[in-house]
Amino acid sequence: MITFDRENDRFNYRVVGVAFAGERVLLHRAASDNFWTLPGGRVEMLEPSDFSLKREMLEELGLKVEIERLLWWVENFFDYNGKNYHELALYYLVTLPPDSEILQKEVFKGIEAGTDLTFRWFSPDVLAELPIYPSFLKTGLKELPETPRHVIHHDEKKSAEMYLQDISEAMKPKG
Repeated sequence: MITFDRENDRFNYRVVGVAFAGERVLLHRAASDNFWTLPGGRVEMLEPSDFSLKREMLEELGLKVEIERLLWWVENFFDYNGKNYHELALYYLVTLPPDSEILQKEVFKGIEAGTDLTFRWFSPDVLAELPIYPSFLKTGLKELPETPRHVIHHDEKKSAEMYLQDISEAMKPKG
C-alpha cells in the first residue's frame, strides 16, 4: 500500500467506490469509528487505481464490481488517530452485480480479514445529518458530477492555515 509516514504526518493514496442501490448509497464504518465513509482502500505500488478498487471491493464485499467512471480526484487533509493525513483519493462510480444479495440488505458486515466493518445503505435525504468524511460527500453524493472534479478538502477541525503552521514547524531545524 502506498503510505508514507514522517513523524506525526502520513501521506496516503486511496481509491474509493461510490455504489448505489436505487437511490441509496453504500457507506461503511469501522467498529472503532463514530463516522461513515465510502468503501475503498489503499493502492498498492505499481497497481493501477481501477484495479486497486476492484481488489478492495472484492476483499471487503466479496463482489466483482464494474467501474463506471471517475467522479472526483480529492486532496484530503484531516486528523485521524493522532496523525495529520494528506490523502490523495480517486472516487469512482461503481456498479454492483445486479444479483448480489447485499442489494437487498439494509445493514451487513464486511468480509475482509482483520477488520470489523459495518456496511449500510443510506437515502440521500439523511446524508446531511450523518457524520460522513470527507464532509463534501454530504452534498456531493446527492448530485454526482457529469465530468471528473478536482476537490481540495480540509477537515472542518483544522483550517488550511493551521496545516501550513504545522508544515512550518516540521521544517524548522531540530536542536
